[in-house]
Amino acid sequence: MAKRPIKSVGLVIKRGDPEAIALATAIARWLRSRAIQLLVEPEVALPVEAEPLSKPEMAHRADLIVVLGGDGTLLSIARFVCERQTPILGINLGSLGFLTQAAADEACASIECVLDGHCLVDQRITLEAEVISSDGDPVRTATLRALNDVVIHKRQLGRLLEMSVVADGQNFCSYRADGLIVATPTGSTAYALSAGGPIIFPTLEVVVLAPICPHTLSNRPVVLPDSCALEICVETSDHDAMLTADGQEVVPLGRKDRVVVRKGKTSVALVRSSHSYFEIWRNKLRWG
Repeated sequence: MAKRPIKSVGLVIKRGDPEAIALATAIARWLRSRAIQLLVEPEVALPVEAEPLSKPEMAHRADLIVVLGGDGTLLSIARFVCERQTPILGINLGSLGFLTQAAADEACASIECVLDGHCLVDQRITLEAEVISSDGDPVRTATLRALNDVVIHKRQLGRLLEMSVVADGQNFCSYRADGLIVATPTGSTAYALSAGGPIIFPTLEVVVLAPICPHTLSNRPVVLPDSCALEICVETSDHDAMLTADGQEVVPLGRKDRVVVRKGKTSVALVRSSHSYFEIWRNKLRWG
């Protein structure tokens, strides 16, 4: 990782979790003893001096982000840190997570490793999904960023979506399904895994395209190079489709709206723990 001196640390804490607050307090006191400036969200009250900042402001100011919670908590900050390549260290309060890889009892040792510049950092690719409205409606025109995945889905169960996909300017496939997932290697162990997609080693330069409950059984998940630009057109006649990025941001889609998904211009820097990917897979997926 870049040898940028770490003078400020942002703490992103799972809301309403007493264990997270207790651990954050201990970490905050330890960091203050090392003259490190603390940044926290305004809604978080710690008995330690800290500057209140929103997630976007924290991502702009912090030299290191420490996440206390699960993978969802980490995803809530990840899309804001890409520009500065601020490293993120995830501390999982339960079993090891796919993204929050360090255990609670390893928190201070893991942070100290980062402060001393002795840690390894993975550069995880992101996705950018540009929504192009068929009628110019600004509500349905947006660009979303995702570390895990972007998903086109229906709001109502039992209804099929009709979608066509163009890959690098060539007709690729048409789908009638409950939805369609475009996932990074990082996101291959999330929603795409539930849709029958493969587990991808996190540092590979590929994306997964996985239909959700396809009507045609031959529509299987595929792995494509991350250089491939995907243009997905919603053919469904009603306005009940949605685009979701990392389960955090949502944009409504209308008939003939297009979603262009590309590899993001910037990556997310995740501090690698001492646990190997294989150990985490065995632990999370119960492979013995």
